[in-house]
Amino acid sequence: MKNSIGREIPDEIIKGRRLYEGPFSMEEEILKTTPTIKAVKPGDKKLLRNIEEAVLKSGLEDGMTISFHHHFREGDYILNMVLDVIAKLGIKDLTLASSSLGSVHKPLIEHIKNGVITKITTSGLRGALAEEISNGLMKEPVIIRSHGGRARAVEAGDIKVDVAFLGAPSCDEYGNASGTRGIANCGSLGYARVDAQYANKVIVITDCLVDFPNMPASIPQTYVDYVVKIDKIGDPAGIASGATRYTKNPKELLIAEYASKVIIESGYFKDGFSFQTGTGGSSLAVSRFIRNEMIKQGIKASFALGGITKPMVEMHEEGLIKHIFDVQGFDLSAVESIGKNPMHHEIDASFYANPHNKGCIANKLDVVVLSALEIDTNFNVNVMTGSDGVLRGASGGHCDTAACAKLTVIVSPLIRGRIPCVVDSVNTVITPGESIDVLVTDVGVSVNPKRTDLIERFKELSIPVYTIEELKEKAISIVGHAEEIEYEDQVVAIVEYRDGSIIDVVRKVK
Repeated sequence: MKNSIGREIPDEIIKGRRLYEGPFSMEEEILKTTPTIKAVKPGDKKLLRNIEEAVLKSGLEDGMTISFHHHFREGDYILNMVLDVIAKLGIKDLTLASSSLGSVHKPLIEHIKNGVITKITTSGLRGALAEEISNGLMKEPVIIRSHGGRARAVEAGDIKVDVAFLGAPSCDEYGNASGTRGIANCGSLGYARVDAQYANKVIVITDCLVDFPNMPASIPQTYVDYVVKIDKIGDPAGIASGATRYTKNPKELLIAEYASKVIIESGYFKDGFSFQTGTGGSSLAVSRFIRNEMIKQGIKASFALGGITKPMVEMHEEGLIKHIFDVQGFDLSAVESIGKNPMHHEIDASFYANPHNKGCIANKLDVVVLSALEIDTNFNVNVMTGSDGVLRGASGGHCDTAACAKLTVIVSPLIRGRIPCVVDSVNTVITPGESIDVLVTDVGVSVNPKRTDLIERFKELSIPVYTIEELKEKAISIVGHAEEIEYEDQVVAIVEYRDGSIIDVVRKVK
């Protein structure tokens, strides 16, 4: 069957699940799940000797679901460490529900091969693990969910976490955990907070045990069953690796300059506006151009949102941004800021972008700037699979913020290497074209035809404006048509839209 954007979904994948029908097609009321708990009495101790004792006391058994967060990014030690203990105990057939997975999680390959992990749901996949999964490592397809979609799935019980293993830079013996005040500080614990609230058992793992009470707490004691102190939970330097990239590339800076002009002339750039920028080279650089124009025009932003970076922190400390709402720190400046700036607020993933609560903050976004691996002539965006069809990215908050913001700007080079970035049809749809307003490339911009208001506004824009078909033809005239990827029938990943419907699938590369 085909969904509303024409992506073909195999019948065996659907199995009674909904197909994507539009960004806000689900209107019915939603029932939230609740965790099972065991009351803690006065005098009961939560502090345990090691991870093995915590696993045993949690009651983890074959077939259950475990979760982890990715706030340490490529510096994470916890997931690999815990899975080694679980494998040693002989527990198998587990579902891994990590908020995201990176190159550092390569050892997971062996735990899949030996049957410890048989199902995965995640926002991202990178490195050797992603390549192995793309080549058919798992019998069950991985489920790719956005950050808001994952929070929705946890709250709705689509992901029912039996045991959450949550790394915390500091924690007291009763379970009050923080992303700061430790050795390996990661800042916001926005993804961990959802798991802590809804998992049946919550184990906090820390390398910095502090005196009670560890306040303010990212995760309060009322959600935590056990605390384990280990030697080292992660490398904070790894937080800034991977997706975050500060650019000096002239092409990327030109794209950023064009994007800033689009925002300034859009009608949304005014005192009190709100914005989010991504972590790619061009999208991150947009903040610098916007800052200069804000100073020039005397404009201040009401808030900045999302994964927080150094440029946002600097603008906040200059008084250009009133509030920062932080679901994860992307660099060490963001990590430090959350501990010292009172208007830098830690939020969880549900508050950030869950489409099925009573109003996520993404709903209040004016402008969002997002990157793309490729975009097609229907403005559908792929940030998940490379030009070879291999999984190598993350859904993240891409489709969440694109759906919610008044102005969604995609920044991308026209070509990357010898590969066109504007194509007839993207490999994998993460964000549907109906949520995209403007594409900005190094040769000019293209406005989604549905945004007739922007087309009218940009008639006098000081940069070239093209149709998306014209940009595609420009790319082809430079590098020619890309060689078509050959796939097998096996589906290696299912891409859920933020509301839980199926927007696309990823097939095994031939």
